[in-house]
Amino acid sequence: QVRLVESGGGLVQAGGSLNLSCTTSGVTFSDYSVAWFRRAPGSEREGVSYIISSGRSSYYGDSVKGRFTISRDNTKNTVFLQMNNLQLEDTSIYYCAARLSRTATTPWSTAESYPYWGQGIQVTVSS
Repeated sequence: QVRLVESGGGLVQAGGSLNLSCTTSGVTFSDYSVAWFRRAPGSEREGVSYIISSGRSSYYGDSVKGRFTISRDNTKNTVFLQMNNLQLEDTSIYYCAARLSRTATTPWSTAESYPYWGQGIQVTVSS
């Protein structure tokens, strides 16, 4: 059974930082690329960041470039999202998602291309 479990969310003041984790089980983690998505109430799901299976390349949505950093530790089956200088508009539920690297042909922000998802974790930024 494939499981993705997010952790590290919570409440933070604007300008603060959080580090999200996504721990995966039930798959050969090093075969999978992982993305972070988010969805705020009344908004569409947004691709936040993506890291390929080896960790050598990563990508970011325009709204988080320069503030968020994605990384992974394949020995721990975990992907991290370091979020700095958080803003009110970053308030959302954050989800991690995984897809098999060798069959990934669609843009990384295509949510439908990910067969495995975590349950989501709330990030709230206050003023």
